[in-house]
Amino acid sequence: MTDDADGASGPAGDPPTLVSKLEAILLIVEEPHSLVSLATAVGAPVPAVRQAIETLVADYDGEGAGPRRGFELREVGGGWRLYVREEHDAMVAEFVGAQAPARLSQAALETLAVIAYKQPVSRGQVASIRAVNVDSVVRTLLARGLVTEVGTDPETGAILYGTTDALLVNLGINSLDELPHISPLLDDVDAVGADGLDERSRR
Repeated sequence: MTDDADGASGPAGDPPTLVSKLEAILLIVEEPHSLVSLATAVGAPVPAVRQAIETLVADYDGEGAGPRRGFELREVGGGWRLYVREEHDAMVAEFVGAQAPARLSQAALETLAVIAYKQPVSRGQVASIRAVNVDSVVRTLLARGLVTEVGTDPETGAILYGTTDALLVNLGINSLDELPHISPLLDDVDAVGADGLDERSRR
């Protein structure tokens, strides 16, 4: 049975249409994907995928019988991805900001502690202290708004990270000076090195 690029879905039990396959892929991608990439993902010719994309764009824009959706299928940098419509940006940002943050993993908490006490600090320095790769954990902390880029190391060019006011809010403190002594937070205090600790951690 050939995929139908004009239908969003078939009757129960029928194979999924090309449009529904593309929609499923587009719902989970985090970066724009080219027609070739999408065609490979759904196992369909590029011209058919282009036609199905046009069908989705028209559907989301309300060109058919239905209303315009709160999201749109947009081509950016030669690829396609779903985006919230611009008129809803402020509302969505407010909603996301009001949600209770998910609990951080132990690895994220340990990395956050190192950054809080050692800032400004590079990923490499944090990784050296924790003896593990921290790239994904730092990305998580950046996404949560708990740490931010504060500059670059003049010698190595590495990005330096520090904590944000959002961390103070979450901890219920007014400044980093109110952080407790470092020893209860890090098991391997000797690995940090006394020379590397700032005044907050030596008090």
